[in-house]
Amino acid sequence: MNYKEYGDLHKPLILFIHGGGVGGWMWDKQVQYFSDFHCVVPELIDNEATSDFTIEDSAKKLLSLIEEKAKNKRVIVVGFSLGAQIAIQMVSLKPQLINFAIINSALVTPSPIAEKCIRLLIKLTFPLIKNKSFAKLQAKTLYVDQEYFEQYYEDSSKMKVDTLVKLLKENMSFATPRDFPKAQCNILVTVGEKEKGNMKKSALHLVNSNSNCRGVVLSNIGHGVSLANPEFFNRFVEEWIKGW
Repeated sequence: MNYKEYGDLHKPLILFIHGGGVGGWMWDKQVQYFSDFHCVVPELIDNEATSDFTIEDSAKKLLSLIEEKAKNKRVIVVGFSLGAQIAIQMVSLKPQLINFAIINSALVTPSPIAEKCIRLLIKLTFPLIKNKSFAKLQAKTLYVDQEYFEQYYEDSSKMKVDTLVKLLKENMSFATPRDFPKAQCNILVTVGEKEKGNMKKSALHLVNSNSNCRGVVLSNIGHGVSLANPEFFNRFVEEWIKGW
């Protein structure tokens, strides 16, 4: 798995895990703000290859990366959407390795019907991915602004149909791991006020599954607070970490 490092390598480590349909670039504003931390930003998908992506495999790879890089430092994991699902899997697999986990917009209520229809729906709509007007509509739902649109469009255009199907199947079939209640780190679960009902239901389920979880509904926000309002998000994360 490719990754980039930023900041002070001697300070606590923050691992930023991006969502599906976007890349590590979605964390640019966070990397700039947290320059006094050791920031690690992986790229989950190789768009040039056919993906054998799974959430569990990605979690295991990132846990190995943390063990290599952290060297007894405090570890903070920040995940968005698909990246948040990976973060949940990580704290479930190795409950003592991570100190703080920030779970933004994680879906943990599987949708078997939607999962079964994914391949057909993707094949019908896949040609639209390279249509810039369609891409702009999709980007808007993720708060991808003009600054990052070309990067978003480039990544989307490179994605292969099988890769997209695999990503969506993993996303829609993900359920809270059995060992999540054993996670010992401080966990912050956020969901946007404007997000869909299944996202809010998922956030509530997570908070009720582990006594170390704290839940926050973010006012007037949909799916993607770190891109929608990076200044607020950065301060919010910083204050939460400092509060412990």
